[in-house]
Amino acid sequence: MAWTEWGDADNPRVAVCAHGLTRSGRDFDRLARVLAADYRVVCPDIVGRGRSGWLAPLPDATRLYAVPQYAADCVTLLARLNATTVHWVGTSMGGLIGMTLASLPDSPIERMVLNDVGAVLPLDALRRIGKYVGLSLRFASFDEGVAYIRSVAAPFGPHSDDEWRELAGNVLAEDGDHWRLHYDPRIGDAFRLTVPPEGGPSELPLWAVYDAIRCPTLVLRGAESDLLLGATCAEMAARGPKARTVEFAGIGHAPTLMHDDQIAVVRDFLLGA
Repeated sequence: MAWTEWGDADNPRVAVCAHGLTRSGRDFDRLARVLAADYRVVCPDIVGRGRSGWLAPLPDATRLYAVPQYAADCVTLLARLNATTVHWVGTSMGGLIGMTLASLPDSPIERMVLNDVGAVLPLDALRRIGKYVGLSLRFASFDEGVAYIRSVAAPFGPHSDDEWRELAGNVLAEDGDHWRLHYDPRIGDAFRLTVPPEGGPSELPLWAVYDAIRCPTLVLRGAESDLLLGATCAEMAARGPKARTVEFAGIGHAPTLMHDDQIAVVRDFLLGA
């Protein structure tokens, strides 16, 4: 597992920032620069993404691209960091990893931010994501890759041209005379294995995990998100850790935590403001 690190390596206060399904740890560069004044900030590339290794091509290995494996990897990461205080920021999949770890007995996570993910996953949203994740795409130029990222990531909300290039640069890799997405395409196969076909249930409930969380929790929601619905967000404020909730207008799934207003909400919560 590779990660990007910010701040004082001897700081016992560690903030771990975990990215979404098809993203990378570099998505948190702007947030990490701010948090580094108070934390050792660690932004991992979850297995199969970014600079981290891919799972070996063994029988059934594809199925290991799932939250239980990611959580186990992060337990190992936390042990290596030797942190006495762990605060967790997780976007989408990274939030599910955080929920899993925070629900365990004697969890090291003392504060947690869940970015546009929660205790119920609507399957229509998962099916939407499943249509594009894992495609083996090749782009003739970086700009062509940027245009693709802008199209599939439109729910991120308004961003400047430079910000879109930054977001694309976090997930595009140069490969000979072309550019490709940075992650193992088998992630898409594994993702689709977890999503029931149409005609079955409409949602995947995770209340048993959420209700076991004991640490202070902040839930961020894009007001137009199809993955974290408003009703779910409201119920998360009333049960389990009784999360504080903040909604960002004009954004779907998921807030990028690149803009000053979003960064301030995260920083203030983590520092107990």
